[in-house]
Amino acid sequence: MTTPSETTQNSTTQTDTTQSEAPHTDTIDTPTAVDAPAVALDHSDSGAPEIEADELAARAPVTDQNPTFAELGVREETVRALEKVGIIRTFAIQELTLKLAMDGNDLIGQARTGTGKTLGFGVPMLQQLKSKDEGADGTPQALVIVPTRELCVQVSRDIATAGSERNIRVQAIYGGRAYEPQVEALRNGVDIVVGTPGRLIDLAEQQKLVLGKISILVLDEADEMLDLGFLPDIEKILRILPEKRQTMLFSATMPGPIVTLARTMMTQPTHIRAESHDDLQTAPSVKQHVYRAHAMDKTELLSRVLQVPDRGLTLIFTRTKRTAQNVADNLADRGFAAAAVHGDLGQGAREQALRAFRSGKVDVLVATDVAARGLDISGVSHVVNYQAPEDEKTYVHRIGRTGRAGAEGIAVTLVDWDDMPRWALIDKALGLNIPEPVETYSTSPHLYEELGIPTSATGRLPRSRRTREGLDSEKIEDLGGRAPRTSHDRGHGRGRAGSSRDGHAKNDHSKDEQRPSKPRSGAPRRRTRGAKSSGNGATAGTAGNGGAGNSAQTSDGQTTKTDSTGRRRRTRRRSASGGSSSGSNSSGATV
Repeated sequence: MTTPSETTQNSTTQTDTTQSEAPHTDTIDTPTAVDAPAVALDHSDSGAPEIEADELAARAPVTDQNPTFAELGVREETVRALEKVGIIRTFAIQELTLKLAMDGNDLIGQARTGTGKTLGFGVPMLQQLKSKDEGADGTPQALVIVPTRELCVQVSRDIATAGSERNIRVQAIYGGRAYEPQVEALRNGVDIVVGTPGRLIDLAEQQKLVLGKISILVLDEADEMLDLGFLPDIEKILRILPEKRQTMLFSATMPGPIVTLARTMMTQPTHIRAESHDDLQTAPSVKQHVYRAHAMDKTELLSRVLQVPDRGLTLIFTRTKRTAQNVADNLADRGFAAAAVHGDLGQGAREQALRAFRSGKVDVLVATDVAARGLDISGVSHVVNYQAPEDEKTYVHRIGRTGRAGAEGIAVTLVDWDDMPRWALIDKALGLNIPEPVETYSTSPHLYEELGIPTSATGRLPRSRRTREGLDSEKIEDLGGRAPRTSHDRGHGRGRAGSSRDGHAKNDHSKDEQRPSKPRSGAPRRRTRGAKSSGNGATAGTAGNGGAGNSAQTSDGQTTKTDSTGRRRRTRRRSASGGSSSGSNSSGATV
């Protein structure tokens, strides 16, 4: 995806180099079926072999035409480990990257989340690294940098699964949890480190993480790291790493700063695209329903949608953290096994919700767009846009969480009256031809008919269908306390300062409920009110008060006081000889 700003006068290629620019680039565009994303390979003349790519689609079902990992030369132990989890044949991005990456070439893989890119770089990494039994000394040999904690956990788990037959040691390094377990794991020996930029820099500067022997570097979701402001951190890490290494960069898009980064850190990389030519194309396997809903009826309507027959895991998207938590709590009160993931939750609570969702203990996960970045969860049958997305790109990414690997998916979008202008722009950009969604309520017959909702459905899940264990059945992991907050982690992924140790945010009003009352002195308070004096009761002020206060007794016997600013003021106890006014007792207090 090349723009004029990404090329120089002597280059018309998508391949960027640090030493010299390739004078010519061939592009192989595979023939594609109707509605299938295109697969293309760009390579430099400097040694990356040409690949004849068969007709593939990254989001299409794996068929017998897709090569197996064994057929592509992957070592036997890795093949066995993948077969144990049911992975035998490759997706598009995997087929195109494996041979190049296993030969040690730098490459750029352009593909969205859910296209199988983790194994696209993970398998070549395992192919080249040594395990402990093969002589590895425990110093990290490979580094994968990711933008979010959830993606860090996910990628490290997937690579560990693929390397399980050789006991490859993979360690996730990310903020929001105690340093000690991560430092202890590094001390015991690690082969592959997967981490977020902030914590990686922290441990490297403390000399707890040794990066001097890294031979393979992977930047995953590079465009997301750019959006989150991690580019300076990435550049800082690059200065620590050995110059002689293999580098792989994966990104859904290729904005200018990412292209510049690739030029500076890679040597004649091969650019592989397993992506649609139209980056905003929606998957044909996802059936889309759009309804104009009233804000006061949304939860009732959502409760009906969640009662469709044979519904699997369901992702609900909101634009705000408060809405995400409110929707999850409301659904839980109605009998649904629901959990939330958003930035106001601590790391322990977020991981608890994700584990419960993946294991099926809860089947409804409410998330903000930021919290869901990089998440790749299989088995999602329905996506609900509770709040309309910000733009067409976000819409495509949201509904792309279902209908993966050829499975059918359902996407339901609820559009408020206030969101109609935003939706009109999204509809026009994507060509959905739904500029005016049908006005729909929780009782509308067409809602039940189109989604197959039982007519007996109400706003609460029947007790007979409450079979999930729920969020409480998933234990919150003890994270050992919070790590110190650093500038690298500020504003990214941490719970707020008000979060409790278990990861849940504390209620702000709890401070008011527990606030101790202020102790009062034994002296009565002297109040002032700014009334004019009447009669002989006025005095110029009490002794020692500098004339700042006035006291006046009205004709009905009531006493009022004022100071120069009209504020109420406390006065100390004074003796009768200290200048008491008319209407004062012997202690100097006004009665």
